Amino acid sequence: MERPLKGIRVIALEQYMAGPYCSMLLADAGAEVIKIERPGVGDPRRSIPPFVEKDGVKKAGGFMAYNRNKKSVAVNIRNNEGKKIYQDLVKNADVVVENLRPGSVDKLGLGYHDLKTLNPKLIYAAISGFGRLEGYEGPDSKRPAFDIVAEAMSGIMHLVGFDDKPPSWTIYGMADIYTGLCTSFAITQALFMRERTGKGQFVDSAMLDAMISLNERMAMLYSITGNEPHRGRLTHLYPRGAFKCRDGYLAMNIPDDHVWSRFCIAIERNDLVDDERSKTGTARASNTEFLAPIIENWLSKKTRTEAEELLNKNGVPVGSVYTAKDVFESEQVKSRKVLVDIDDPDVGTYQFAQGPVMLSDSPEIETNPTPGLGQHTMNILSKVLQYSDEKIDKLAESGTIGIN
Repeated sequence: MERPLKGIRVIALEQYMAGPYCSMLLADAGAEVIKIERPGVGDPRRSIPPFVEKDGVKKAGGFMAYNRNKKSVAVNIRNNEGKKIYQDLVKNADVVVENLRPGSVDKLGLGYHDLKTLNPKLIYAAISGFGRLEGYEGPDSKRPAFDIVAEAMSGIMHLVGFDDKPPSWTIYGMADIYTGLCTSFAITQALFMRERTGKGQFVDSAMLDAMISLNERMAMLYSITGNEPHRGRLTHLYPRGAFKCRDGYLAMNIPDDHVWSRFCIAIERNDLVDDERSKTGTARASNTEFLAPIIENWLSKKTRTEAEELLNKNGVPVGSVYTAKDVFESEQVKSRKVLVDIDDPDVGTYQFAQGPVMLSDSPEIETNPTPGLGQHTMNILSKVLQYSDEKIDKLAESGTIGIN
């Protein structure tokens, strides 16, 4: 068996998180991903903490997390010789993943319209904050963006936190990771379309669009009711949130009256099923002062595991609020192999998260460590582009390429 994207070559002109996460998913799926980096500097995440250090070798954890199973070619695409190398690589590729600042590659003559003339079958995936597809540009299209900007402008931050506190961000890099995931999905669609048409195309992926699609419930509620959802408290259901047990917190959501009746039976408070203060979601949301002490008192006498087992047994889906340590020790996580061991020859073995889906007829992902800067420059230029040793030496001497 082979991974599904075996034989697909991806050129990754990428940095930070969104582009690298996207191309890592493609690499995990079996694609050959050639990461383009600046000689002597590389992807900025190579120098962002936290670091792993062993025997004088220092590597950035963030870079290790998003760049497994890739090859690194160090080339300066800002000079003519470097541009020619990049163009030659694109001629021999199926996909380009690029997430540089909007307009930067076009100024170099290396944008989609330049490259598709060299390779009409090329699928060019551009990740940006606000989108680049012609005919769909907005006033923000040229702006740079980090993940927190997309979270804010999508309405997500407005919904995170408590009503008496400022808006809050979710998890570090969520917009980057989710946009990278969406882009990898779009690339596979474009590859499938190419099988039918023989043509490549431009894949436009915007972090703002991705976050709004993730925040679809807000869009639905405002469109249907005209009401703006607010953070902190729901008006149509209760309980929902994290509730304290003896040894931590339990996450609970009671979405309807049917599940509420199961919950009441589980905590031996059948009277609450038909109580006017709690028989409907709206009533429960309006009477949290009455219900919260009842729920909190019941949970305070139980561990997370005890409450989890009893409620799940009674058809009330709940789960413990895990810390990082809990996740790494979880038998469920271990059984699913969600965390994979990556053995780095320089700094040792560490665990990183897999992608979110599995295929029954495909082997497990490869676990090659992240490449050193320019580690594969010599091999790619000689084997893929058929450059002579003399030519490669001259390129190295001029500083156009970096060889590790």
